[in-house]
Order: sequence, then C-alpha cells, then structure tokens
Amino acid sequence: MELSEFVQKGFQMLADPGSFDFNAFTLLLRATFQSLLDAQADEAVLDHPDLKHIDPVVLKHCHAAAATYILEAGKQRADKSTLSTYLEDCKFDRERIELFCTEYQNNENSLEILLGSIGRSLPHITDVSWRLEYQIKTNQLHKMYRPAYLVTLNVENIDSRSHPEISFSCNMEQLQDLVGKLKDASKSMERASQL
Repeated sequence: MELSEFVQKGFQMLADPGSFDFNAFTLLLRATFQSLLDAQADEAVLDHPDLKHIDPVVLKHCHAAAATYILEAGKQRADKSTLSTYLEDCKFDRERIELFCTEYQNNENSLEILLGSIGRSLPHITDVSWRLEYQIKTNQLHKMYRPAYLVTLNVENIDSRSHPEISFSCNMEQLQDLVGKLKDASKSMERASQL
C-alpha cells in the first residue's frame, strides 16, 4: 500500500508514544472512524479533553493520516496481516497494532458500505426538461419582472442504478453560458475522438 509522505509522517507521529499515549491514540482512532462513518459526526470529535495537550496541527495531521490509511485499506479490502505489516513499518507497537486491527475489523462492513456508496463514475444525463417562469415579485414584495428558467436534469448513476433529478434555476445569461460551455465540451470531445 503506497501512501504519500505526508500520510506516512502523520502515521509515524501517531505511532510515537511520546506524542500520543495509548489513551490519546485510542481516542483519536475511534474519533477517526466516527468522523468517516457517521454523517452526523460532530465537528468537535477531536475536542476531547484528553486530546487537549496535543498540538492541534499535529492532531489534525494525524487524524488526516489515519483517515487516509483507513479509507485506503478499505478500498483494497486489506486483511489483518496487511494492516499489521504496514503498521509495523510505521513503528507501531504491538498493543496499538492490535487495537487498530480490532477497530478496523469492527467497522469493516460499515466502511465497505460507505466506499460502495461513493461509486466509481459520474452521473450520466439521460434527459433535460426546462420551464420558463416569470418572477413578478420577491418574497419582500419588491417588483422584479424578469424571466427565469427552471432546468431539471434527469441523471442515472451507473453504480447504484438510481435515477435522481438535479434541478436548478438560472437567468438568461447563465443559461446561455451553460449552453456555450456544453457546445465547447461537445466540440472538444469530437476533436479528441478524431485523433
């Protein structure tokens, strides 16, 4: 598993008992899993009183490194031996390796579901519908008298087979700008396909 130098340095700091005692390591590891897997996770997951003695820059660096490693391990469906080998290379002691592997295995299914929900491809536009509306007043009763376009894109997510709609409102200039950019993209695709 290849990770950036930034991630490796953060992970090595996390392995250092001088920077993170075992309690702080446990709290940071659980906070990292919580922030990855819980959509409603509070932004203050790193504000635990037992983590206050650690420099916030170091704490965030180690949190980002741990999150990156967890996601990469989940993406590659790493087993316990793969996790252990990398953690040993980063100078983790046996107790921290055991805790990391246990936490990873406890959260492996949720992590797999999370990664599977992200998908591998962008949505595909299957249809476009639009409607012209004329705004007469705002909700503050100011007179406006201007046209607006309500555009709805029907899209298909290849990975999940869902068909959500994306709707937005724009004025004439914005719509013309969108159409111009789509024409430019179409011409670029034609040129690229002719090479």
